[in-house]
Amino acid sequence: MQHRALTCARWLLAALLAGLLCADLLFPLPQAQLEQRGVQLVLARDGTPLRAFPDARHVWRHPVRLEEVSPRYIDAVLAYEDRFFYWHFGINPVALLRASGQWLRHGEIVSGGSTLSMQVARMLTPIPRSVTGKLLQIFRAVQLELHLSKREILELYLAYAPMGGVLEGVEAASRAYLGKPSLSLSHGEAALLAVLPQAPSRLRPDRYPQAAQAARDKVLQRLAAHWGERVIADARMEPVIAQAVREPLLAPLFAERMRRRHPGTPRIESTLDAAAQSLLEQLLAGRLAVLPPRVSLAALVVDNSSMEVRAYAGSADFSDNARFAHVDMVQARRSPGSTLKPFLYGMALDAGLIHSESLLADVPQSFDGYQPGNFQADFSGPVSVTEALRQSLNVPAVEVLSQLGAHNFTTALRAGGLKLDLPQGAEANLSVILGGAATSLEDLVGAYRALAAQGLAARPRYHASEPLQETRLLSPGAAFIIRDLLETGGPLGRHVDSSVASRRGLAWKTGTSFGFRDAWAIGVNDRYSIGVWVGRPDGTPNPGFFGANIAAPLLVDIFTALDLPAAVERRPPASVTAARICWPLGLRSSDTPPALCHQERTAWLLNAVAPPTFPDRLRPGPARQSIHIDARSGLRIRPDCHTGEAQPQLIARWPTALEPWLNSATRQRALPPAWSPTCGHDRSSSNQLKIFGLTPGEILHRSSAGSPPRLRLEARGGQGEQFWLVNGTQIGHSAAGKSFLHTFSSPGRYRVTVLDESGHYDSVDISVQ
Repeated sequence: MQHRALTCARWLLAALLAGLLCADLLFPLPQAQLEQRGVQLVLARDGTPLRAFPDARHVWRHPVRLEEVSPRYIDAVLAYEDRFFYWHFGINPVALLRASGQWLRHGEIVSGGSTLSMQVARMLTPIPRSVTGKLLQIFRAVQLELHLSKREILELYLAYAPMGGVLEGVEAASRAYLGKPSLSLSHGEAALLAVLPQAPSRLRPDRYPQAAQAARDKVLQRLAAHWGERVIADARMEPVIAQAVREPLLAPLFAERMRRRHPGTPRIESTLDAAAQSLLEQLLAGRLAVLPPRVSLAALVVDNSSMEVRAYAGSADFSDNARFAHVDMVQARRSPGSTLKPFLYGMALDAGLIHSESLLADVPQSFDGYQPGNFQADFSGPVSVTEALRQSLNVPAVEVLSQLGAHNFTTALRAGGLKLDLPQGAEANLSVILGGAATSLEDLVGAYRALAAQGLAARPRYHASEPLQETRLLSPGAAFIIRDLLETGGPLGRHVDSSVASRRGLAWKTGTSFGFRDAWAIGVNDRYSIGVWVGRPDGTPNPGFFGANIAAPLLVDIFTALDLPAAVERRPPASVTAARICWPLGLRSSDTPPALCHQERTAWLLNAVAPPTFPDRLRPGPARQSIHIDARSGLRIRPDCHTGEAQPQLIARWPTALEPWLNSATRQRALPPAWSPTCGHDRSSSNQLKIFGLTPGEILHRSSAGSPPRLRLEARGGQGEQFWLVNGTQIGHSAAGKSFLHTFSSPGRYRVTVLDESGHYDSVDISVQ
């Protein structure tokens, strides 16, 4: 008889197990809920929620790991909800029998008898509150124990426990009600959140603080034996104060980007710094008052050492649709204006074409029909690479690009990680350096990082698991020189510049695209690379807003707000040396005869190379020439002239286009004497442009009424537009064959010069009395 009973028990147990396995196969656990699909949370690097994307029910749930929750909360939950959690297999028979007896005796539920596993089962799938529902709940709880570890079940409770309204899980409740991560909960706060799931609507601390406090104290009393009376007494003294529930919304466009990049991932951990992001958004919001309608802002902050993005603002105000709030201008492809110029000069240094004080011509020039102008619509004449870069002069940049090659430049940029989009069907040309291509703020910041990282550009990183991708853009020496020019002005300027930027070790460059559509400022220091863009996302012009007046001040404010340390004095790498060089030849002073050194400067040389000034585009032949002077008259003569004693003399010629811009002292030293009328050179064959209506040495007088003389300047010959200078300063321009009016307001001597687009010129010296 006993054997038969044992056999029946075994068959019954086998049947139960078989039934359980069949039910498990027929009614599997909901994988979407187990993996928390449908809800996504983007976090800052310290775990601060940036933005929560709710599921289909618009529930805010913050997936969290066990070690990211305060042990106090775990203690409170287990002590109040399920003391035997780690010992049972999904159900607690004693608790179920007690709850059933109370239900039969009182006719209502006094205590639920549900374990944490049973509560998780109800949270994952809708289960009716009935006897049948309770049986289904028990089955699901056992099913959970079969498939998951205790840790995994507990983490599901931490994520799904109802906390009032649209909040689920301890992390969402802690952030929403208390403004802190659940890892930082005090004893009183842990007890408060532990009791919330019992009646989340009636115990919400933001609406019913008194009821919430009473329920919290009940939990604390139960924990007295575990935490101690003193801790409980202190915890009961904590007031229940909760903030209004608000959706986390830091870096909203960045969070949207991360959501698309990691579809289906419940918890996306980013590299952003919550404090830096908040500062950045406050700074951008403070600029809105001075921005016209439909104008937006974007900014990006990257850590140089790791290339991790610390702050990201894709638009000025995420709530302002009039400013195209949902258009992410960190990724948008726009014309970069002049922001590529540092890379041009850096590559020219690496190619051995220039040093930091190479002589360039900021004058009207035509490059195979391309005639660039400057932003301020005037010209400076002779400038160094340093001056051209710091003043963002266009013509010198095009001159350097014509020597380096537009194709070589764009190819090197792309190889270095800076993507450039040319117009459809177009090839790289000289306009690239003035914004004739498109790139993004993200790519520009990654490229500028090369100036602070020995020439290595890199892609910004948004997740700690992403590999660091570095590419060589410039040599370490070229990167040092370009950064030093932007930061301090080179070997001389770095010792006398007392600006805030220099003290901070900040080097930056601005840019403005054609038609004021885009204003840029990109900068680096030892710690960060930061970029700012201002403009209208729809591409319409924004007159009067350019990089220097709107983007650069914001850039400096961002660097300052990040509380950066003082700059550390940087020493040049071994490939960079300082040397004295001479204009106009551009060579070392030690290699230049004193008579040929018209101006001396201190320059940075790369690899000890002092390349000569670019060849004269208008006058063929070497810059160092031998001429002959008549010993008696001092005038220049041809070497075959036999009318006088010809003395050879070595001279250094300035580029032809620069001669009209030389000051009187340099002109007297640099230009050869006038040709002898009896044995000279026919000038008309080399320069057909001539000032008409002014006689050399002419004296102008005030009118009888005392008003200053007003002269109609006119030139004949030449090609294209004509530019007028007085004493080396541009005063205006006129079309070929048209006159130009100018008032000589002060007495003195004047040199009036006219240039055409081909570089030909004519000058007349006059006096005003």
